[in-house]
Amino acid sequence: MNHVLDVLVIGGGQSGLASGYHLKQRGLSFLILEASGEAAGSWPNYYDSLKLFSPAKYSSLPGLSIPSPGDRYPNRDEVVQYLKNYASHFQLPIAFHQRVEQVSKESGVFQVRTTSGETYTARNVICATGSFNKPYIPSIPGQEDFKGTIIHSAVYKTPDAFRDQSVIVVGRGNSAVQIAMELADKAHTTLAVREQVSLVPQRFLGKDIHFWFIITGIDSHWRIGKSLANASSVMDLDGYKQRLKDGNPKQKIMFTSFYEDGVIWPDGSKEKVDSVIFATGFHSNLSFIKDLGGLDAKGDPLQDRGVSTVVLGLYFVGLSGQRSFASATLRGVGSDAKYAVKHIQKNTIVPYAE
Repeated sequence: MNHVLDVLVIGGGQSGLASGYHLKQRGLSFLILEASGEAAGSWPNYYDSLKLFSPAKYSSLPGLSIPSPGDRYPNRDEVVQYLKNYASHFQLPIAFHQRVEQVSKESGVFQVRTTSGETYTARNVICATGSFNKPYIPSIPGQEDFKGTIIHSAVYKTPDAFRDQSVIVVGRGNSAVQIAMELADKAHTTLAVREQVSLVPQRFLGKDIHFWFIITGIDSHWRIGKSLANASSVMDLDGYKQRLKDGNPKQKIMFTSFYEDGVIWPDGSKEKVDSVIFATGFHSNLSFIKDLGGLDAKGDPLQDRGVSTVVLGLYFVGLSGQRSFASATLRGVGSDAKYAVKHIQKNTIVPYAE
């Protein structure tokens, strides 16, 4: 491409698609660069049984509802199909198999280079790769000596592969608990946690908890939402509270180290373990903007509500706690994308021309 676009969007998942919708609504020229061959983000890689934690009626991108909206909780494959239909419905311009490796800026114009050798140019860039593409596994003493299997929840698919094993799931968030629950039906399962799992009722006074998030304003309040987004409360689905109380799965305070055949708990006792699954979250994978100076020492973006605080024309959509409790979720990225695009239009001085 030898002309300068108004905006290049990096990432064609839910954050990139929501950004594309608002860019198109405002008449800005743009292109979405997607590393894979489909507009579905990280969703195709999640475990088989994953369901949204919010009902369908609260879980759509702007302009197009997820099919059969209501109180049911859509599964992974439904979301994948919905995202692909969304891209097609709005005829969003997407270049597939374009993994971005470096973003630079010269004379007020961004140069975006991909691993396939293509270079794209634009006055603004939206990083919409989200918060779920760089799995994080902490370093624990003795880890290299452990002879069993260690994986991250990002590669976990089904409990069948762990049947009759002794398995530890590390973490206390929604994914950790959901994976441990289904594993407990087929394997000897323990949740290793820093603190006991904190459960939030899925329904209150006959309404899904997300109904109350919305009408109370928590869903859209920036400071409250950011704080809640960093919390580790888990939705109490399918009797989780009772199952944890019954020890199915068990909860134990996080082990201190590995040994050849298993783990060592804080009291010094050893337990033989076949597999350990780390549901310990993700880090942002934004190394391609490092040369711009857009990241802090930990590799996190220097930004305020999705607007870079150090690089003019650089934006983010899909970061956890970016502007609300719902940021980085299917129901929340639309609002964040709208905010970023409105900011772009306000600050795009030179209009696009063919």
